[in-house]
Amino acid sequence: MIVLPKIALTVGDPAGIGPEIVEKAAADPVVRAVCEPIIFSAAASGAIRTGEVSAAAGRAAYDTIVRAVDAARRGEVDAIATAPVNKLAFSQAGLEWKGHTDLLAHLCGVEHVAMMFHSPQLKVVLLTVHVPLIDVAALITPELVDRTIALTVDAMHGFGAAKPRLALAGLNPHAGEAGVIGTEDDRVLAPAVQRARARGIDLTGPIPGDTVFVRASRGEFDCVVACYHDQGLIPVKLLAFGQAVNVTIGLPIIRTSVDHGTAFDIAGKGIADPGSMIAAIKLAVEMCDVKARR
Repeated sequence: MIVLPKIALTVGDPAGIGPEIVEKAAADPVVRAVCEPIIFSAAASGAIRTGEVSAAAGRAAYDTIVRAVDAARRGEVDAIATAPVNKLAFSQAGLEWKGHTDLLAHLCGVEHVAMMFHSPQLKVVLLTVHVPLIDVAALITPELVDRTIALTVDAMHGFGAAKPRLALAGLNPHAGEAGVIGTEDDRVLAPAVQRARARGIDLTGPIPGDTVFVRASRGEFDCVVACYHDQGLIPVKLLAFGQAVNVTIGLPIIRTSVDHGTAFDIAGKGIADPGSMIAAIKLAVEMCDVKARR
């Protein structure tokens, strides 16, 4: 008898489309064929209104995530696939975390994680995530770059790539143009590439951001490490919106998620597309299979 992996599905912000896409995905025959979906729902509350940001919805989303992580750490489920939360709702609920990534790191007791977007066309890992653009350059330190590259290599091994070909995107236009358009590429990124290559990592860069994603999408690289949120997510969503999966790398548990937000404008209308949720579940199953074989 084949034992299917158990995948926890969290509904995210209950005022958004999360509950709908989770129900649709859990009922999908493709999902049912590869796993046992277990829905973690938010407790009913009269303070939560569909399509509205609220502290009650933020707290309910948080509580659901905590229960799912506890189940994963106890081995009751094999992975977690999460529907979207709302950062403002988290803030209104008095929660210090900006979203899933930093919250999951806290719940799992790990200091360093990174956000990856995984799609058939393009895979991207972010050096910085939900920070103002004005702060990005100061946050990209040699330690952060080295750590994120190491997490990326481990993650790619988890997807079955024994020797991943990685690229590091430049921070400035033209990757700084030898210091003419910014010095960070030469001072921080280029030395990090040299250190990675000395450790046997196949890493190229820094490559200008306006060409590196084209080269990766054409098969030259298996994954791109991007400097900031929009640099990495614009090309992923342009090429694979609805197919891309958000993966938190560096956790002791498997966690995947959708590539979109709570979509309050269509919540409760029955028209939300579960495609990204289904993709997140399928990738979680694949990761479980690779983990079992390692």
